Amino acid sequence: MSAPEMSAGTAEVYNLGRDPETVSQRVQRLQREARALAREQVEALEHDLESLAARAQEIADGGDAYAVGVREMASRLASDLPQKAQSLRAILERSAKA
Repeated sequence: MSAPEMSAGTAEVYNLGRDPETVSQRVQRLQREARALAREQVEALEHDLESLAARAQEIADGGDAYAVGVREMASRLASDLPQKAQSLRAILERSAKA
């Protein structure tokens, strides 16, 4: 009987006392790693959208220093981007439960 695997965060610590990884085990491990990396990237995108929304709001509130069309577009972005970020979060949470 081999010793249980230990993990640190999303990185796996390889137990030298266990049998070599089978192809299917390797595929499963790589799929888990790919899903974790994809989740991190989507979370970073969510954060970026929130930051862009804050910057857009600053421009929308910037007054005459910005052209009217720029302020209007920034205002629309400031209201749309947080909703997009929330949608990404909801999709991530639903897919994590599946």
